[in-house]
Amino acid sequence: MRSIWLIALLLFTSATCYSQQTLRFADSVKQAFHIPEICYAVVTADSVLEIAATGRHSINLPNTATLDDRFHIGSNTKAMTAFMIAKYVERGKLQWSTKLFDVFPEWRKASKQAYRNITLQDLLSHRAGIQPFQGFDDPVIPSFKGNKVEKRKAFGKWALTLPPVLPDSTSPFVYSNAGYTLAALMLEKVTGKTWEQLADNMFNKDLHLNIGFSWPENQTRKDTWGHSFENGQFVPVPSNTALSIDYTEPSSNINMCIKDYIRFIQMNIAGLAGQNNYLKASTYKFIHTGIQGYSLGWFNIYEGKESLSTHAGTADTYYTIAHIDRNRHLAYIIFTNAFDGDAVPQGVRLLMRELKKNYGK
Repeated sequence: MRSIWLIALLLFTSATCYSQQTLRFADSVKQAFHIPEICYAVVTADSVLEIAATGRHSINLPNTATLDDRFHIGSNTKAMTAFMIAKYVERGKLQWSTKLFDVFPEWRKASKQAYRNITLQDLLSHRAGIQPFQGFDDPVIPSFKGNKVEKRKAFGKWALTLPPVLPDSTSPFVYSNAGYTLAALMLEKVTGKTWEQLADNMFNKDLHLNIGFSWPENQTRKDTWGHSFENGQFVPVPSNTALSIDYTEPSSNINMCIKDYIRFIQMNIAGLAGQNNYLKASTYKFIHTGIQGYSLGWFNIYEGKESLSTHAGTADTYYTIAHIDRNRHLAYIIFTNAFDGDAVPQGVRLLMRELKKNYGK
């Protein structure tokens, strides 16, 4: 009994020491790269080894960071959309091999021949050749009519009339935000509910993860402001600023706090360790490792003996990243409320390296 107590004390002391060191390191990164706020965590399937928030909600506000602050997670939304679709695959509403035009046969005639046999799996793993729509060099989008859902459907139908983009020798896939719109449209069709309704039912009502859509609300409550980079400096972005992501909400439009995101990641860690929870363990394995390079919502990476699921997300005002070490059943999460395309990712990489140095042994 005494030895068990001593081991627990040593682990607690070690974690406390790491936490103090990491917080100092995170503060130095925040200052060096002019990042207003950073939240980060190291977690296992059933515990939080380290978690902290440092900085301010905005460069123009005195409000200090808290662990309840919300961040727009950008393309880390893809893992949540793939997770949601996976549940309906388990329920038999869809199969990974379901063809897009089996769900939308009326779209086949007007679409490019190259898309004739694309499947749900192809869309979620970026193997369908759909135009990327990542905010640069995109085709000019027509002015669609109707409500948000009708416009998103019209966008998806139109995207299939565009020439496909083929992968080159450097990658087996072409990363596409629009591909996730098409996958979500398939789910909307077979369930009769919108992506927003399905996400709210699953993540808020079933799993109590308290997700939101678009920017975190910072006009009526104290919360994070995203920061864009303009004329060599960060500029705070109010939550009532229009968010233009070109009808690709299922790929990049969820906001949440790090404490709730941790719970989502912990479900994935547990599933990868062979435990059934909201999804079956076999489903988690396929989501993360079923397809080389990019599986379903996650980059599937092998580096030497390392086996990793990783993803980053930004809509040019926040930057978030998650790494899951599939061998050690350990995850590292970093949220920031600014993005400049260069310095912020560099600072985040340094902090990620520090976390892995302390815990990835």
